[in-house]
Amino acid sequence: MSAAQPWFEADAATIAAAVHGGTASATVVVQSALDRIAATDGRVNAFTAVTGERALQRAAALDALPAEARAALPLAGVPVAVKNLFDVAGLPTLAGSKIEREAPPATNDALLLRRLEAAGAVLVGALNMDEYAYGFTTENSHEGPTRNPHDLSRIAGGSSGGSGAAVAAGQVPITLGSDTNGSIRVPASLCGVYGLKPTFGRLPRTGSYPFVSSLDHLGPFARSVRDLALAYDAMQGPEDGAPGDPGCAQRPVEPVIGTLPQGIAGLRIGVLGGWFARNALPEAQAAVARVAEALGATRTVELPLVEAGRAAAFLISNAEGAALHLPDLRRRAQDFEPLSRDRFLAGALLPAAWVMRAQRVRRRYAEAVAAVMQDFDLLLAPATPCSATPIGTEWLELDGRRQPLRPSFGALTQPISCIGLPVCAVPVWGAHAALPVGVQLIAAPWREDLALRAAAALEATGITQAPVALLP
Repeated sequence: MSAAQPWFEADAATIAAAVHGGTASATVVVQSALDRIAATDGRVNAFTAVTGERALQRAAALDALPAEARAALPLAGVPVAVKNLFDVAGLPTLAGSKIEREAPPATNDALLLRRLEAAGAVLVGALNMDEYAYGFTTENSHEGPTRNPHDLSRIAGGSSGGSGAAVAAGQVPITLGSDTNGSIRVPASLCGVYGLKPTFGRLPRTGSYPFVSSLDHLGPFARSVRDLALAYDAMQGPEDGAPGDPGCAQRPVEPVIGTLPQGIAGLRIGVLGGWFARNALPEAQAAVARVAEALGATRTVELPLVEAGRAAAFLISNAEGAALHLPDLRRRAQDFEPLSRDRFLAGALLPAAWVMRAQRVRRRYAEAVAAVMQDFDLLLAPATPCSATPIGTEWLELDGRRQPLRPSFGALTQPISCIGLPVCAVPVWGAHAALPVGVQLIAAPWREDLALRAAAALEATGITQAPVALLP
């Protein structure tokens, strides 16, 4: 690929290698990304802000470095973008809301963004999301819906919909999102990209707008497993000095990039049945079956207390989210999106005894799942019940019942995130399918390496793939 060609189809590893080798400048790559955003985002609506001037200044600074200094940066010249709940210096941290537009601009970048840029990445903008991260579709009434790049009439998923769509559209090769109840894995599934929700506490959340502090995770999206690993490795590590995130584990960096070629030999892999089969339509079940066959997974297992665990996560999300927003709910409820406002108001009315009981159930559920995982290195499950639905869809036929669509998209992710397990979501395209559906590769705490090794093996054999969308 020459410097004169567009770079929107290149992955981060290819871009960094070109910048290292001098076959392309960071400025050329970043300008190509800005051009791609300008050409496509009127249809996709992934971005809420484009930081073009900042990006080009950063790219010029990278180009001015000595060659050996650039070569030491694993993400040299790689354009990135972040969900707009990450602080970006000079921008208000919107968190998808109308109310936060009035907040003063952030004075510093979020810690994970600083770490990506320290590795050579270049921020090009902030991305659309569901208001206050409370949703699974990114049909944001303040900013407009983010559209699925593979079919612009359909949802991108949420709440990190802009993050998934920007990668699928070739606007940037890496983005950051958040996942409380599934908000990385759902957009990754629907947009056909890779997404990583690390173990709870693995990556510090300093400089991000919270939703549910006891459940919130941050993580990357990418179009290749190697890019996912590069971004993840660049962001690892405990905070220096006084911690801004009390939930961050003081755990050393445990790089995964070198483990990807190790494959799946010796891994004990099971398939989640029961709840995870009943709440998946045939296309999602077929995606899991295809991944299971490729990984040699023949044993099916059910998680105990899974429905109770999901119910506990609902209550905890309602209560913690409502507590955070209670002053604004009292003063200016009309400025919330109606759906998020009603959910927060319901959370504010929950009896404290219910929330305490939910935490106890969550703990028992976590203990039960830990016992199951003693027999497995990885568990497989659908990431979403189906592929992307048309924008505006309100209902889904699932498990023999007509159910509200928005919460149904978290039915398969919420029981995993509420106990903090690491998950890599991988995109699977069925035979002649126009849209993908994702599969979760679920590991034990702190074993992101195993999920990524399996993801790399699937990618290498073509079982999973994340092509750039052919936008009309």
